[in-house]
Amino acid sequence: MNTDALFHQHILDNLYDGVYVVDPDRTIIYWNNGAERITGYGSPEAIGKRCFDNLLIHVDGKGLNLCHTQCPLAQTISDGKLREQELFLHHKDGHRVPILVRVVPLRGPDNRIVGGIEVFSDNTSRLMLRHRIDELERANMLDRLTNLSTRDHVDAQMTSELAKMQRYGWPFGVLFIDIDNFKHINDTYGHEIGDRVLKMVASTLSSNSRPFDTIGRWGGEEFVAILVNVNTAQIYDIADRFRMLVEQSKLFIGPAVVQVTISVGAAVAQPEDSIAGLIDRADKLMYQSKLAGRNRVTMDQEVASP
Repeated sequence: MNTDALFHQHILDNLYDGVYVVDPDRTIIYWNNGAERITGYGSPEAIGKRCFDNLLIHVDGKGLNLCHTQCPLAQTISDGKLREQELFLHHKDGHRVPILVRVVPLRGPDNRIVGGIEVFSDNTSRLMLRHRIDELERANMLDRLTNLSTRDHVDAQMTSELAKMQRYGWPFGVLFIDIDNFKHINDTYGHEIGDRVLKMVASTLSSNSRPFDTIGRWGGEEFVAILVNVNTAQIYDIADRFRMLVEQSKLFIGPAVVQVTISVGAAVAQPEDSIAGLIDRADKLMYQSKLAGRNRVTMDQEVASP
C-alpha cells in the first residue's frame, strides 16, 4: 500500500462516524473505528460477514427489517444513487441505536459499481445524555445496573412536573413499562442473562428518548418514563416507538437469540393528580396491556385519528 493510500486509510480509520465498505454481495471488506464505537462490533467480528448476517439488522421507524427488502446499501449498489435515511441499528449489547445513514456506490477504475460505502452517525443526543448521567451520578440517583434514574429521582421529577402543570398548565404524560414474561428469561437463561436483558431494554429506552424526558427504573423489570410538553397523540407515539424498538432488540447468547417485549400503560397527567394516583393509573393501564395480549400500549385517553 502506497503512502497516499495509508494516509487516506488512517483518516477513515479515525473518523468519529462509522464507515464500512462492502463488495457487490454486501460482504464487509472494511470497518473503521467509528463503526466499532457505535455498534460495539470490532473489525475482526465484522469483516468477512455480510452486513445482514445478524449484525446491524437495520430497521426503520415502523420496525420493518430492511436487510432483505429495502436495504439502502443494496439499492445503491443496484442503481448507483446516493441515499440518506434515519434508521435503527442493532448494537452488539442488544439494544437499538438511532443512526443517520448515508450511502454511496463504490466504483472501480472503469466506473462500474463494485460495492458500496455506508457512513453512519449516532443520532442520539450524546452530549446532553452524558451531562444528565453525570449529574445523576453525582447525586447518587442513578440505578447501577441500568444507568437509568432511580425511583427516588423519578418521584422528584414527577413532583416538579406536577407543580409546573398546576402553575403554568404545561402538559406531560407518564409511561409505566413492564417487560413481558421476564421470569421466563431468568428461569431459562439465568439471572446474569436476565440482567443483560434489563440493560438492553434500558439502553433502548434511553438511547431513543428525548434529552429532556426522564426514564427511570421503578423496580425489578419495571420502568417509568416522564414525557414533557406532549399531547395525547405524542405520548402514544413515543410509547409505541419504545414498544416497537424493544421488540426489535435482541441478544445473541451462543446459538440462542433472546428477545423480549414490553407492555405499556400511558397516562396523561391532570392538574388534580397526585404522584401516587398518576403512577397507579399508569400501572393499571399497563396491566390492561398485559390482559389484552402483551406487547402493546394502553392509554387512558383516546388518541384522535390524524
